Amino acid sequence: MTGLELALAGFALMLLAIFLRVPIAVAMGITGFAGTWMVLGYPNATLGQLKSLSYDTFSNYNLSIVPLFLLMGQLATRSGMSGALFAAASDWLGHRKGGIAMAAVGACAGFGAVCGSSLATASTMGHVALPEMRKRGYSDALSTGVLAAGGTLGILIPPSIILVLYAILTEQNMVKMFMAALIPGLLAALGYMLTVAVYVRLRPDAASAAERVPLARRLRTLVGIWPVVAIFALVMGGIAADWNWGREGVQALFTPTEGAAVGAVATGLYGALSGGLGWAGLRAAILETASATAMIFFIVLGAQLFNAFLALTQAPQALVDWVTAQGFAPLTVLVAILACYLVFGCVMDSLSMILLTVPIFYPVIQALDFGLGPEEAAIWFGVLALIVVEVGLITPPVGMNLFIIHAVARDVPLGLTYRGVAPFVLSDLLRVALLLACPGLTLWLVRVAF
Repeated sequence: MTGLELALAGFALMLLAIFLRVPIAVAMGITGFAGTWMVLGYPNATLGQLKSLSYDTFSNYNLSIVPLFLLMGQLATRSGMSGALFAAASDWLGHRKGGIAMAAVGACAGFGAVCGSSLATASTMGHVALPEMRKRGYSDALSTGVLAAGGTLGILIPPSIILVLYAILTEQNMVKMFMAALIPGLLAALGYMLTVAVYVRLRPDAASAAERVPLARRLRTLVGIWPVVAIFALVMGGIAADWNWGREGVQALFTPTEGAAVGAVATGLYGALSGGLGWAGLRAAILETASATAMIFFIVLGAQLFNAFLALTQAPQALVDWVTAQGFAPLTVLVAILACYLVFGCVMDSLSMILLTVPIFYPVIQALDFGLGPEEAAIWFGVLALIVVEVGLITPPVGMNLFIIHAVARDVPLGLTYRGVAPFVLSDLLRVALLLACPGLTLWLVRVAF
């Protein structure tokens, strides 16, 4: 059996194990361990690789950013920031038809800027915004659909755990990845709001309009979101301030890891000073962070074992050689890869998908000529992949955000949520097409800043 055949067989067996509900980390780890054993032919080298690979993986300083951003998100969830964001967005947009749903999207975008987790954004905003939309007579389909879609902004608008892991896997600059994702993230929020506007025009009975709030109250609620703006500016401004202004330039205040630590401390201080975060909430945030970090690191280790097996078989290089020999147009290959992400997104979670597929697809992208430099192509592909992964979060049958919202609104049939989220999936696909046609939308901020 050739290396490529062994890699394909291992990949198929791993997918089968995942379909049989074996934990993804276990499926990847066992497949990688067994495949490496078969390639090397004797167990001692395989066990030795397991020891060295574990140390090399978890001694990576950059991985420390993951628990710090997770802690920042947990503290933000328990500090009452979501309520202030939704109140401000609701006061400014609620008088429009479908305005509360648009406010939910805006609040999700703002919360994602200090959270970095799609599931946390969907769950938190679901508890905050769903009762208000129901009180205003919004349909269950629109209410649950917009919250499931809005939750995906948590992994696209920086900071994002998945962007961090992609940057580590591909050895890209995290700051540039964050900046590249900002405009697509804002386009996503705008696209969702436009989708709501079209939805309520086609289905007038699905939403209502509230009375216009006096300007003085709107200004008060707008001032109330200053902690979110301040923390986002502190974290992102601090790590992205390395711009050439004048001869000497402006140096970054801290590294991305230090920025995550500053963000976690600032969020915790706000929660404590505002009274929204007590000792019980702090303890729960730390425990949740530890649990989520352990899960993510376990998946990272499983992915590293599987990727080490793929490297031994030289399957990624064989795939690059085959694609190059076929003479396919680069854009055709990229669309096919993104289509694979859409299919995988129906059955896998976003983190596992990125960790599993990037080592396979990334060498192919680097071998193709998109008229961009290698770094720009890597950044552009990373943002596109993240957006398609985001679509997977709201795509049946295993769209994780759909189940998060269903847990919040148990009396709403899951099929109704599927129908409600469909227009937002279409909005995402149109955005992917726009970013495919215009890479400059993704790369503009990076080019200006660096």
